[in-house]
Amino acid sequence: MSQRIVHLLDLPNEILFLILKKLDNIDVLYSLFGINNQRLDIIAQEQIFSNILNFVSISQSADEICSISDSMLNRFRIDVLPRIQQNVKSLSVESASIECILGAGIYPNLTELKIFNFNREIVPRYFTDNSLFQHIDQQQITDLILISNENYIEQVLTKDTNNVYVTILDFFKNLNHLSILPSSVNDYPPLSLYCLPPMTFSSSILTELCINTNNFDDCLALLDGRLKQLTSLILQDPLPNLECFSLTCYKSTEDYDSVVLPLLRRMSHLKELNLYIYIYISAGSTFIAGTHLDNEILIHMPRLHTFTFYIASKHGPVDPDVRISNLDILSTFTNIQYRQVACMVDYFDDWETICRVFSLPVKFHRLEEIGNNIPNIVFTSVTHLMLWDQDAFKYEFFIRLTQAFPFLKDLSIKNIQPPFWRSRERHLYENDWRSIVKYPYLVSLNITGAHIHYIEHFLNDTKTHLPRLTELKVKYVNLKIATNNFTRGETRRNCAKIKQLIAEQSMVYPKDVYDYFPSLSL
Repeated sequence: MSQRIVHLLDLPNEILFLILKKLDNIDVLYSLFGINNQRLDIIAQEQIFSNILNFVSISQSADEICSISDSMLNRFRIDVLPRIQQNVKSLSVESASIECILGAGIYPNLTELKIFNFNREIVPRYFTDNSLFQHIDQQQITDLILISNENYIEQVLTKDTNNVYVTILDFFKNLNHLSILPSSVNDYPPLSLYCLPPMTFSSSILTELCINTNNFDDCLALLDGRLKQLTSLILQDPLPNLECFSLTCYKSTEDYDSVVLPLLRRMSHLKELNLYIYIYISAGSTFIAGTHLDNEILIHMPRLHTFTFYIASKHGPVDPDVRISNLDILSTFTNIQYRQVACMVDYFDDWETICRVFSLPVKFHRLEEIGNNIPNIVFTSVTHLMLWDQDAFKYEFFIRLTQAFPFLKDLSIKNIQPPFWRSRERHLYENDWRSIVKYPYLVSLNITGAHIHYIEHFLNDTKTHLPRLTELKVKYVNLKIATNNFTRGETRRNCAKIKQLIAEQSMVYPKDVYDYFPSLSL
């Protein structure tokens, strides 16, 4: 039998479409336009390859977001976008390439815009009547997603509300969906409505909102009628018409009984509830467990079919004669609606107790104040973790940590207690670390509140492997000691890729620091 070589152009259009649909639209357009083949040129202009365009590249090694290369951008600006602009319905751009992409066409059918590495300087430059958007009808934009790269500066909260949040709603008058998301934890200043007029940040057509709020008062303000058509509200920090509600509050609150419960009880039509909350409970009150959730929340939501939760309740002084176990807490979850539930109860002498109850699998990406008592569970969704305990963290703990949290990207440690600090234990100090502990995805490490022991062990490449670490927060004086004044060989490798070194206060680093941290931004 003779063999026949089949070329790509020998295939029928139906097969070509199936092949090209496996590729990113940007790659299809960049590859097929301008190769002097009329058939491929016509295929490339089909809406399926040009209605959704993503000009953003995400580095897998460092989680960095950037634009595609300048040569590709110029090619799209000159040759591609002017010919397909009428097909484009959704654009994803990096902030540095906004002018290049949006200036290449009118985009009469553009309805969704995603801007990565968003910062407050973009608003006055682009979101005003005399800006780059003047040739594009901003009223056609119905979905706006902004992924920020700015740090949370608390002093400018009210200013940001007026200059960013309010300006956006005023400029994009037909928004149905607005999301302002952080690229990492605590990354963008939250909405603060404190001391502002009652109808600040209002809309009669917005149906979906995903933002950070500064506190519960701001959360309640959003539900006072200023957003009349709101059906989905997702807050990091909500009535009757809401069917989906997500509340994430990382800071501990004492207003659970007076604010959160009354708020949830108003949501009688709710079908899906995602609740992450950290509660401070005064002495004498009980833990938040299954019976409480049944009687105080779920009984008010007859239509609820999905309940995902992580609830941590911190108690003040406790009775030393009363010790509630994990099994005691789990026995209160008798409602089949909970499906799988887990809990962790930590006692810190007689002055504090933390009880955590959560649905499985855990779907939240951040956990706070986790101590030595890590359960035998794999938290695949958790990428940001803060460790705290009054007892020291030892080698065996960090082994369990990497097994329980295999995809950690951001780790913060608060522990001033070194292991084996008693004189009778000193001989165990060096022998404790028996093999290298690996954190394959860790990008950011905060050891500002940690004993120098943990700084030395995390930076020492004979004890810890940090192949992606690009951000380090640490006390400068402890860093000098742990690295032997920036000369120690064992700690040099884990410092090689660090681009941001954040000390407790701003300072100009000496030349030795830049030699030791060769990737450090000047």
